[in-house]
Amino acid sequence: MPAPFTVRLDESTLTALDHLAEKTDRSRNWLVTRAVEDFVALNAWQLGKTEAGLAAAEIGDFASDDELARVRKKFALKS
Repeated sequence: MPAPFTVRLDESTLTALDHLAEKTDRSRNWLVTRAVEDFVALNAWQLGKTEAGLAAAEIGDFASDDELARVRKKFALKS
């Protein structure tokens, strides 16, 4: 069951939220709930990836020189 929670927003953010709510035919509550859920999920994912990377680094699991060269080539700026 959802628990009540108070959020304080500055006037410009609140105005933008109200405008978005009106344009999307959603309530403030619905939009804020989705935003918080997305924020929490994204940060949990990032923390999981960071922790996995640190664990791999601690056991010496690094990319090989060939793997690094392939990634550098893939993302190199083309002139």
